[in-house]
Amino acid sequence: MPPRTVGEVMTMDVVRTRRTTPFKEIVRLLDRHRISGVPVTDEDDKVLGVVSGTDLVRTQANQAGHPRVRAVTAADVMSSPAITVHPEQSVPDAARLMERRGVERLPVVDEEDRLIGIATRRDLLRVFLRTDDDIRLQVVEEVLTDALELPAGAVRVSVRDGVVTLDGRTELRSQIPEAVHAAWRLEGVVGVMNGLTFRVDDCAPLVPAEHAPPR
Repeated sequence: MPPRTVGEVMTMDVVRTRRTTPFKEIVRLLDRHRISGVPVTDEDDKVLGVVSGTDLVRTQANQAGHPRVRAVTAADVMSSPAITVHPEQSVPDAARLMERRGVERLPVVDEEDRLIGIATRRDLLRVFLRTDDDIRLQVVEEVLTDALELPAGAVRVSVRDGVVTLDGRTELRSQIPEAVHAAWRLEGVVGVMNGLTFRVDDCAPLVPAEHAPPR
């Protein structure tokens, strides 16, 4: 089963704002729709940035004690450039991007960078609600047996809280990174611990006969 894509889990009805939207209107938007952030787009729906509740609170704190400060708009408080994803990207890859960049939402854009949806942390986490037994069965059947054609029992698989541990021996050295990468891409997998060894090193360079060590 291939990983689900961002396009399958994203929210298509996106609340958005423009560069010139006033501070108070953004606050009202977040409160009315019960969301924690909103993308900022231009007239062509291209994403310019994202305004989060944290951005608004920080701005409000900076304005305290400065009653004559000019009116603040989305352009003043947004985080830019926005961190975006495409609908064909896998959910695990998007979740790792979200975690690595420390954001709560990812605007989803088409090939022309126009906003077509939004993927929140909640949207992506729904995919990770798989049992460890379900993940283990998929690793054994689809990765080890079907893809790598390893004999039953050659590799031991255990899964705990979404972390896959691989132990045992593959036939070829090149099969180890294949197994790790394939397991990483499965839905619900949050980490892979590699304890594999190999029988044949098919990655070692061939030595010409004239340079081979004497027997």
